[in-house]
Amino acid sequence: MNIKNKLKDKVNKFKKQKSSLKFKTLSYLVIFSLGIILFLWVFQILFLKISYEFYQVKQMQKIVNQVKNTEINSLNDELMLLAYQNGVCIEYESIYGKKLEFNTMMVGCGLDKNLVIVNDFKKEFRSSEESEKGVRLLNPITNAKAYLYAVNKDYGRVYIYSPLEDLNGASLILKSQLIYIMLIVLWFSIIFAYFISQKITKPITDITKKTREMGKGNYDVNFPKNGTLEIDELSETLNLTCKDMKKIDELRRDLLANVSHDLKTPLTMIKAYAEMVRDITYNDKEKREKNLNVIIEEADRLNVLVNDILELSKLQASSTELNIEEYDLISDIRLILEKYDIIRETENYTFILEGVSVALVKADRNKIYQVIYNLINNAINYTGKDKKVIVRVSLQEEFYLVEVIDTGKGIKASDLPYIWDRYYKNDKNHQRNVVGSGIGLSIVRNILEQHGFKYGVETKKNKGTNFYFKIPK
Repeated sequence: MNIKNKLKDKVNKFKKQKSSLKFKTLSYLVIFSLGIILFLWVFQILFLKISYEFYQVKQMQKIVNQVKNTEINSLNDELMLLAYQNGVCIEYESIYGKKLEFNTMMVGCGLDKNLVIVNDFKKEFRSSEESEKGVRLLNPITNAKAYLYAVNKDYGRVYIYSPLEDLNGASLILKSQLIYIMLIVLWFSIIFAYFISQKITKPITDITKKTREMGKGNYDVNFPKNGTLEIDELSETLNLTCKDMKKIDELRRDLLANVSHDLKTPLTMIKAYAEMVRDITYNDKEKREKNLNVIIEEADRLNVLVNDILELSKLQASSTELNIEEYDLISDIRLILEKYDIIRETENYTFILEGVSVALVKADRNKIYQVIYNLINNAINYTGKDKKVIVRVSLQEEFYLVEVIDTGKGIKASDLPYIWDRYYKNDKNHQRNVVGSGIGLSIVRNILEQHGFKYGVETKKNKGTNFYFKIPK
């Protein structure tokens, strides 16, 4: 049974290696090399004779054209030169019966052997009116193939005889050579393909190992570049992903801490004051009502938190529809600011409304109300020691610019991309945190994006932050 399991493991390991990029790269390169060798084999062995005969025909046609273009007074010299340079034998036969032979003593020449097949060709050409004629024939003496051409030239005829060499011996030599060449090339191809596959797959293997580390929660891994465009782009993407995952992990921990804190604090207060009413102040009407009011306020805080979480979930799921209507934005801002009269009186906050006196807009009134309410809450929490919050609405061409400005110490540039995330807080030691749920800016972003309104934030160190959005007239 143990042997069977080992054999099964080896089979599974081989299957895994067979599907790897390294194995496939190696296989493709070897197959490519074999394809080239096979092509050379087919071309050299099967097409050698065809190529050779095609070349000989082209050469013969070239000789014929030179004969045609040669002047009669230099024909003798030209024919001799053509015969010895091209390895053919030539015979000139004048109409008066005079013969001139050139290179007819070469091996395989059939012009001076009184061959029947040659004589029949000459007789046929003399009786024809053709200016030139060629034929492929078999020399009965040497049993070799040859080409015989005849050309009418001035007062005679020129016969050109070109034997075709037997290539069987050359083919055998080439076959034996190609076998050795194939084995050598295949060996070098395997070695070359192995190193190439190693070079290609190593950076991918390294990335895979580091990605596994990232999957285990180690976000400090770095994916280096190696000079290959695709690998570099992948490494850069994974580095950005790793950075974002690290930030998300931090946000997740902050989320749990913030939710726990925001739920625990009012629950603790509710329990403490409820026990106080039960055990101590149940007979004292004034103290009992005061304690019950604290319980109600803390319950309201819990209600705000739960409602905000539900609202954000609905917005992110796009399950809410916009109810667009025309209304005066300024009157809604005044209503919102009236809600903060209690902290204006008790904590000396200053709220300033600047800009136009009337701003008729078209939007979902309840949701834009929620946007401004959350932005003011955020400004209250993070404003400076002067406890000043400015709301400004200004007319700019086809839209109103709504700004909520605090005088706090501003937001770090590195924190700006994350301020719209749930429960993200760029400074835990902010001025105040008794209003809002910690997810106000995330709600703001989702509502404005659902409307298609442009929004943003401007901040300066130790000079405050300006959250703004643009709403069409």
